[in-house]
Amino acid sequence: MDWEGFLTVLLLTFGLFMILAGAFTAYFGSGKSRTIGVVLLVIGLLVGIIWVYLAGFTDAVNVWVGDVVWTAFVNILAAVIGALIAIGAFLLAIMKS
Repeated sequence: MDWEGFLTVLLLTFGLFMILAGAFTAYFGSGKSRTIGVVLLVIGLLVGIIWVYLAGFTDAVNVWVGDVVWTAFVNILAAVIGALIAIGAFLLAIMKS
């Protein structure tokens, strides 16, 4: 994967998780944390809009989003499964000792 693919995965993942974290915090938070959640949500939306602008209106990013998102999804899924297996093995070893 070249730098454009890396940048795409980085920005899309960052934007998505900021939106999710902001929505969660804004919905379940109170007072200052609700305000922080809204700020996180806006930052995530801005990152997404900036990426769409770069990908759609300029030749700065020549990446087919579907391919990159699918590759990123498979990689993240594999990492999560590997981490869960490692945590399970760790817990099993600790519980048996």
